[in-house]
Amino acid sequence: MRLYINIDHVATVRQARMTIEPDPVRAAVLAELGGADGITVHQRIDRRHISPRDVELLMQTIRTGLNLEISSRERMVDFAVGVAPKAVTLVPESRQEVTTEGGLDLGAAEVRQSVATAIERLVDEGIRTSLFIDPDNEAIDHAAALEADAVELHTGEYANGSTSQEKADELGRLARAAEHAHDAGLAVHAGHGLTYENVVPVAALPRIEELNIGHSVVSRAIFTGLERAVRDMRTIVDAAPSRVARPGEWIHPIGF
Repeated sequence: MRLYINIDHVATVRQARMTIEPDPVRAAVLAELGGADGITVHQRIDRRHISPRDVELLMQTIRTGLNLEISSRERMVDFAVGVAPKAVTLVPESRQEVTTEGGLDLGAAEVRQSVATAIERLVDEGIRTSLFIDPDNEAIDHAAALEADAVELHTGEYANGSTSQEKADELGRLARAAEHAHDAGLAVHAGHGLTYENVVPVAALPRIEELNIGHSVVSRAIFTGLERAVRDMRTIVDAAPSRVARPGEWIHPIGF
């Protein structure tokens, strides 16, 4: 299981004072030392946290690989092509949202066309492509038809479940979607809202090969330091397959 650490919210703290610290590039180095397999950042159109300069410096600094999340708008794809990260994940984006609120609406023709154009350009540059989608078979079928390399399943509904039954139902939905995506020839990633307390059942799903986790790790790092926070998440994810007995049951092996 690959663990990518999203460092957006290190930049969020920096931008709260419009200063130079904390530096997300330094955070990325510590995340790698803690066992991250890669670094994820979301370059938003409004540049509310990660800046173009951050991305450029990350490309020069990190030793693993960069997963750049962007919208499929032409100028964002132009930027991605210019920096040439290891992977690009296309995500929906709204200026009003606090965080990404759901997957790409691939049922809409205009969204599919925009995504198709972006994928074509990225593939021409040798950049791996992923689409952030809800765990829905129709969305997965669209992603396969668009010839993306991977899908990242939105785990927000699972993370936000208020009861054990709701979490179990959403976990089952994720499991079925992961199987469907795998059968369609897509690599399967997952992320959004995953924490130390809820990650184990998702990490235990056999078809998911990569997790993207950010806010929970950055939050824990305030108390433990970032390298330790990543190492703790790494330990939980690596132990997941042997720790889950059934959907809806999870174990938190490391105390806060």
